[in-house]
Amino acid sequence: MQDATLTWRKSTRSGAAGHCVEVATVPSTVLMRDSKDVAGPVLAFGDTDWAGFIDGVRDGEFDRPRT
Repeated sequence: MQDATLTWRKSTRSGAAGHCVEVATVPSTVLMRDSKDVAGPVLAFGDTDWAGFIDGVRDGEFDRPRT
């Protein structure tokens, strides 16, 4: 989604290597894209789905198993 009115932001914890995602918000939707491919695909999450995703992140649901 290439929209000049969107304000994309990334975590303040993002490293200098740029391996991160960026988010932007529009009414009732959070957009996410790869910061290294700003012209690439954009994921869209409704408010409820985004809240569930954030809860999962906080709960460690997406943590990779340690080997």
